[in-house]
Amino acid sequence: MESVPVNWETLDSLVIEFAKSENLLEDLDSSSPSSQSSPPSSSYRSRLLIHQIRRSLEIGDVDAAIELLRIHAPFILDDHRLLFRLQKQKFIELLRKGTAKDRDSAIECLRKALAPCALDAYPEAYEEFKHVLLALIFDKDDQTSPVAHEWSERRRIDIAGLLSSFLRANLQAYDPIFSMTLRYLISIHKGFCFRQGISSPISDLTERLLLEERDPPATSQESLYEAPPFDEVDIQALAHAVELTRQGAVDSLRFAKGDLYQAFQNELCRMKLDVAMLDELVHEYCVYRGIVDCGLASPSASDMQTLGKPQKMYQPDPVLSSPQDSVSINMDYQTRNQSDAETFIIRSETSGSQEVNGGTMRTDGTDAELRYTDETTSNHEDCSTSGAHQSKVSRGFQRSRSYATGERSRRKRWRGRVEELEIISDDPSIVSGNKMLFTFAQTASTSGLEEQQASMNHSALELCNKRKDHKYEIVLDIKELATKGMAAEVVEEVKAFDPNFFVQNPILLFQLKQVEFLKLVKSGDQSNALRVACSYLGPLAASDPTLLKPLKETLLALLKPNEDALTKGGPLSVLATSLQAAMGRRLGIEEPQLMKLVRATLHTHNEWFRLQMCKDRFEGLLKIDSFKEINTPLLTNATSKTNADTCTNESSQVTLSSTGRMPEDGGSPNQVSCRDVICDENAILKVMEFLALPRADAISLLAQYNGNAEAVIQQIFG
Repeated sequence: MESVPVNWETLDSLVIEFAKSENLLEDLDSSSPSSQSSPPSSSYRSRLLIHQIRRSLEIGDVDAAIELLRIHAPFILDDHRLLFRLQKQKFIELLRKGTAKDRDSAIECLRKALAPCALDAYPEAYEEFKHVLLALIFDKDDQTSPVAHEWSERRRIDIAGLLSSFLRANLQAYDPIFSMTLRYLISIHKGFCFRQGISSPISDLTERLLLEERDPPATSQESLYEAPPFDEVDIQALAHAVELTRQGAVDSLRFAKGDLYQAFQNELCRMKLDVAMLDELVHEYCVYRGIVDCGLASPSASDMQTLGKPQKMYQPDPVLSSPQDSVSINMDYQTRNQSDAETFIIRSETSGSQEVNGGTMRTDGTDAELRYTDETTSNHEDCSTSGAHQSKVSRGFQRSRSYATGERSRRKRWRGRVEELEIISDDPSIVSGNKMLFTFAQTASTSGLEEQQASMNHSALELCNKRKDHKYEIVLDIKELATKGMAAEVVEEVKAFDPNFFVQNPILLFQLKQVEFLKLVKSGDQSNALRVACSYLGPLAASDPTLLKPLKETLLALLKPNEDALTKGGPLSVLATSLQAAMGRRLGIEEPQLMKLVRATLHTHNEWFRLQMCKDRFEGLLKIDSFKEINTPLLTNATSKTNADTCTNESSQVTLSSTGRMPEDGGSPNQVSCRDVICDENAILKVMEFLALPRADAISLLAQYNGNAEAVIQQIFG
């Protein structure tokens, strides 16, 4: 699965849309009027409303939930089925408080609200009403009572989920496409691995990200005894896409008034994601891809835990500094802002006298001063502390800064879900609580020795982040040059950074020189184009026979010099991503977990629908088809090999035949012959319906009985 090509630009667009729709970003330049965060969308506000109602019900505050519904979604209270459930839960919560006053309020709720709703809510409501009266005489802690399930706090979660399902569908407050796509891909991945008996290499991510429980489904008020007027193809497609029973798929379609795609979205959003973990994955990916500014990245939870602990000796980066340059730092920090940069001054203890051209570090006797200058200054330098190499790298990357400045200025600041509940909450206690928490944090950080230690540790963390951010900027600048097709500049800068880089990555050098060759041909400079081919492309292809075919195809560009081959697809972005991954590994920057997740789940998506012998009806809605559209007309197909290297070695591979883009007809040649000869579509659907089987199993059975659905059903039931 590591070799599955992915259109990362599609993921970029989905991630950006997700972050914007969830109000997670703000522009970097807050002084510009155009950089102010746009007002939250109506869908975002609706999702916040649903979250607030869910949270109120889950903590037992039914009155708060009803009040929010009365103000923002009164149509829900017009549905007596839902109103009855809310009033019944309110009755239980009043009894749960245990005071005489609350008991009187519970009885009042019975008389004025619950009993009237029970008369016309639904046929079983009055029996449920009489049953819940038993809560008046059975204690909440009695696990053997006939109303123990009514006392269970699980009932809170169930009714909160049920209301969320209704509100989401009626307010069209669906989660962003990216969130639904992840749910769908992970669900297929889990099911595929389970059915094939395969150990998933990303199980640590999928198990934590996609939770097992789902919200209860929203159901229609129409009679359940009516025959569903839906196409069996739609019923089976929905049932197997989101793992429903046939009746569950029928009910979902009935609630969506026969709209297959709306029913599909309703069912996807019932699946629960760990939102905090999803935000972490998105943030990590955004920093890696240069979508948000890495210099303003928030410290991780593990980093924050270290703020209260004594820091050990600061270790220079093993890649960017030499061992003899390490010094023991005594935490004596000063931070000051200048007009053009932020400078960190660190007092350290060491022995001897030396000069290091790293930030700037000067050691005289026992005191050393290290000035680490932010990369936005004109005197930007690499983190390395190794003399000649450092100055060489600095000069090289200074030349590339102008090309990437515009790209960096378009980055956003990650703001997180800081206003999630306050946007729709007028409860002063919530705001007050937040202010008290902030005041407490300030007080704790300004007390005696704890303040000094916390300040020193925080400064150490900032310095570590500065060095890490510097490495990100190096890689992102090179990636930006490659994306713009500045291949010659990329090769020059990378060689200045690491002369041995292309010795270890010859395919990347071939691809970059390929781009340079095509640009020279397009500009009419055929002599220099041939020089590049003779000096680089020819020798590289001679040492790697797999490059001979792309070399021949590249040379064909000489016949049509006016045709820009680089505009036929998106090869530059693919090349830039491969280069970013390779350089990132050189600097110790790991590939984001989100990229591993998407690559692995796309692989199992391909394999699953290969087994089903059909095309996924929902992949267009969720942009999954766009993930698989990789068009590289002239760049070598060894790109897939380069992409395979971007995965960590510890990832295990599914031992099935990997696939790139699935054929448009959804099947392989032998599958087509099976379908045309013996596997009639109506027969497949009939077996799937009667035996509740997946499509692949139904086809397998039909193949054993020459495509006769009646024979299959008779044999099974006989």
